Amino acid sequence: MDTASCSAAAVGNGNMGSQRDRSLVPERLQRREQERQLEVERRKQKRQNQEVEEKSDFFAAAFARERAAVEELLGGEESVERLEEAAARLQGLQKLLNDSVLFLASYNLRQGQEALARLQAALADRRQQLQPKKRFAFKTRRKDAALATKVDCAAPGTPAAEGILASPPLLKEEGSSSSSRWVCGFSNLNSQVLEKRAEELHQRDVLLTELSNCKIKLYGNPNTLRLTKARSCTVLCGPVSTSVFLEDCSECVLAVACQQLRVHTTRDTRIFLQVTSRAIVEDCNGIQFAPYTWSYPGIDKDFEGSGLDKSKNNWNDVDDFNWLARGVASPNWSILPEEKRMTQWD
Repeated sequence: MDTASCSAAAVGNGNMGSQRDRSLVPERLQRREQERQLEVERRKQKRQNQEVEEKSDFFAAAFARERAAVEELLGGEESVERLEEAAARLQGLQKLLNDSVLFLASYNLRQGQEALARLQAALADRRQQLQPKKRFAFKTRRKDAALATKVDCAAPGTPAAEGILASPPLLKEEGSSSSSRWVCGFSNLNSQVLEKRAEELHQRDVLLTELSNCKIKLYGNPNTLRLTKARSCTVLCGPVSTSVFLEDCSECVLAVACQQLRVHTTRDTRIFLQVTSRAIVEDCNGIQFAPYTWSYPGIDKDFEGSGLDKSKNNWNDVDDFNWLARGVASPNWSILPEEKRMTQWD
């Protein structure tokens, strides 16, 4: 009887052990599957890191090579042809940087953007230096020498005939030359309505400076746009092929499409933006962003001429160089509420 009991107990223990072993099988399989998935993810991450490293190395080499070429063009003997080649190479550099935004580290992106900004500023300076000084003179501020003369002889119904001021360039042109087409704009004006047409702006560098309470309409496709020392102004601009710079502005409204936007020492300004790279703000406060909404007849053609991808818009992807806290929104810029966004500009 005791032997039978022991045998029965042994069998029972064996059955329990088998059940326990069977119960452990799914757990082991699950653990093995988790380990397999972790290994797959690890290999995938390693492959992605290698791809990013390869792309970053390619970008660094290509960017350095093109930057050196542009610097050589800007540093050699000045000529319109050399400046045109430098401008074309700069556009290529801008496209290379835009295409690399997704994998570049923030530091490398910032260095590239700053290098581009310096080269574009140097290009604008060279173009201005190439202009014959004897053919230009800065406009005076005398009351009897109008800063912006009304065009009374314009045909009825044209903007000039309706009281919009004629578009005086930043520099007074007393003649024409092949290099004079590069720089244009407005300066030292107050409470004026100003505009430039597409044929005046095509691939030129536009400079707007020291304007107050003005409304400026820039139709067409300029190469760059620089807005400095503006107060309470509204600037509406067609697609800009490369970069837009704002500096030392306050209480302004800007509508613009571009490859790159940089805003410096500016406050309380609304920007209606279409941009293919990430916008940059630095030493700013009270900047608000919204999508680009300005339109005019012929804007689609200007977009095509600018080379901008109209379907790509990073208007709300902004880097604040004064705010490095990750996961915390910068207090220096914000999204403009929809109810405050402009859709009708006239």
